[in-house]
Amino acid sequence: MRFKIILLLISLSLSVSLVSAQDATPEATPEAPATSVVTSEATTVATNEATSVATSETTTEATTTATSSPTAAATSANTAEPTLAPVTDAVIVNDQGGPVEVTGKVAYTNGFFTEGVDEPEVILEDEAGFVDRNHGFVMPEKSQVLGQITSDFYTSPFTYNIELPIVPGASLRDVDNNGQKNPGVMIYAVAYWTNTWGDPYLEERDLYGGGWSTAYSSAHIDQNPSAHGEVIGGKYLVYAPDDQEGFPSGFGADKKLFTADDPIVRIPQGYTVVNMDTDPFTFDRSSHPEIDTIEGEGAAQEDFSNMSYTDAFKAMVDMFRKKYAYTELKNIDWDAKEAQFLPQFEAADKNKDSAAYQHALRDFIWSIPDGHLSAPTDNNEFTTATSGGVGMDIRDIDDGSVIVDYLTDGGPAQKAGIQVKAQIISINGTPINDFVNAVVPWSSPFSSDIVRRLQQLRYAMRTPVGTDMQIEYKNPGDSSSTTVKLTSVQENDSFRYSSFNKGLTGLELPLQYTVLDSGYIKVNLYGFFDSARLTIQLWERLIKALNDNQVPGLVIDMRQNRGGSGFLADEMAAYFFNDPLDVGNTASYDDSLGKFYVDPNLEAKFILPPENMRYNGNIALLVGPNCNSACEYFTYDMTLQNRAAIVGQYPTAGLGGGQTTYVMPDGLQLQYSTGRNLDANGNINIEGKGIAPTVKVPVDETTLFQTDPVLDAAVNWLNNQPTPTGTPGS
Repeated sequence: MRFKIILLLISLSLSVSLVSAQDATPEATPEAPATSVVTSEATTVATNEATSVATSETTTEATTTATSSPTAAATSANTAEPTLAPVTDAVIVNDQGGPVEVTGKVAYTNGFFTEGVDEPEVILEDEAGFVDRNHGFVMPEKSQVLGQITSDFYTSPFTYNIELPIVPGASLRDVDNNGQKNPGVMIYAVAYWTNTWGDPYLEERDLYGGGWSTAYSSAHIDQNPSAHGEVIGGKYLVYAPDDQEGFPSGFGADKKLFTADDPIVRIPQGYTVVNMDTDPFTFDRSSHPEIDTIEGEGAAQEDFSNMSYTDAFKAMVDMFRKKYAYTELKNIDWDAKEAQFLPQFEAADKNKDSAAYQHALRDFIWSIPDGHLSAPTDNNEFTTATSGGVGMDIRDIDDGSVIVDYLTDGGPAQKAGIQVKAQIISINGTPINDFVNAVVPWSSPFSSDIVRRLQQLRYAMRTPVGTDMQIEYKNPGDSSSTTVKLTSVQENDSFRYSSFNKGLTGLELPLQYTVLDSGYIKVNLYGFFDSARLTIQLWERLIKALNDNQVPGLVIDMRQNRGGSGFLADEMAAYFFNDPLDVGNTASYDDSLGKFYVDPNLEAKFILPPENMRYNGNIALLVGPNCNSACEYFTYDMTLQNRAAIVGQYPTAGLGGGQTTYVMPDGLQLQYSTGRNLDANGNINIEGKGIAPTVKVPVDETTLFQTDPVLDAAVNWLNNQPTPTGTPGS
């Protein structure tokens, strides 16, 4: 199971508040900045769980009773016949007859580790996939030995215990390289997983397509993507069915395990713990061994919190310089940025000024055009700067004009005679477009110019209370413009009206659906980072309802979707397909190569649900600038085979990078983009541009004042589609 790079968009509790790129403040509290988009996958992003080494293969391997030597599968570089040395017995330490119970700790630092987790599990993981170097190996259920979590999962490290079966059911692998067929041994790692689909045992989707753990496992894995998940240390629990089975006592000259040059020793019947951090390996037969898992460098977050402000800033820039996923795409000069902002951090250090440090950090992050990045923002400062308004909101329309789309009843703008649909000519003597373009929104930074512009329009009308504004406007039907001087007052109605999250309470389920008057079902899908188990249960209930009731069309509203797990998004999209399509890959930085690398073994494909859980009807997908990150994965998936009409007035947010958390001084946990999302052809497909509508709804003086022109357009599109082959009832 690889620590899969999954795009996430989540909220972390920080010592200061963070403003999201989508201004995710609930409607009820528009004056408070929302916590920022912080995700990962994961590393990175991540996801905060250890996930599988994904693959294009999805074949489940059944448990075997014997197998030939894995040498050929394990390496192509070492094909010479090994010179067989006499096999000796392993030197045993703590010989108490072999383990009967295993205990240990699972430590984590990754900021996303617990998010969306319903059923965490610590198991004995069948390592036959690694022995065979089969990235599509799916552990048979009979091989999975489930443990108990014995302390608070939400406090790192948590503890576990696993009572060992007398005879386990893992896959046997002959690894002694003696050229003879032997029963072989069962090889286990202790590993952390989460269970989302089905019964307590892990199925193919829970295993992210198969393979072996590369994070949160007792095996230590080389985290460089080009290493393809090679074991470099840690501990295995090995079971031998008799006392004539061999096992490596070292890595051999090629520094790889289970290859032809491994030195071999004979191990006792039963369980033995193999410590691969010693040379030669240590073979331990304690009855109650302790085996801790290893987070892995790729999953662990960087921690600069004990450094000075200046040193932490330099370390952060070095990290960005090396591992930030979109340096070339965005043409970022990290040396120039370091020179620009370093004096602010040095001054903050000199004056021991935490506020100045956080301002410097915020300004640095805001200067990077990536809406996934999180920056610290002080709530009091935000409230002071944005509490004032004149009771007016403004919007661009397609003809290039900026018009008033909302007025607060009795507000300063309305009292001055400004009308709804009035064209705004200038503010404070500056032409309106120049004025708006100069605004730096508190919801910065942004990946997309469209999202930036929408937020600039929103914040252009926010000031401290008591600020004078000179507004030149032209009301509908007027032949000339009028200029008025207004003073901002304490009001949030106009700010709330323009929120991307208008109408949300924060109490929504991950998805909610209803039947439209047209007879179609409309589902609002709010994210992929709530309870994963609940999300899938609701999703499958929806699919069943669609099929049972022979519903010919579905509207999926993604316009207020904060993102989450990219893997979950892909697998939810798979319910609408009948082919295991390739949906792309992720490039990550490889220390050993000094560059970004794409592992072809990790190409993501749909893992299809059972046929009775697939829906083949017509689909209209509603999108907008508040469809973020994993939401955009889902949207991209639905463009494959033209599976859905993408309906909207604007593209999605353009957040295409896998995320990693890191810690700065003053307890600030932030995130940055480390995974470069690619389509099946290796092209960057989301970052900076998003997914554009295939059914474009105008933004004009008519649609701005309709209740929901995007939904109307979707229903109209569905009404004009033929019933597709395979739709229930067709």
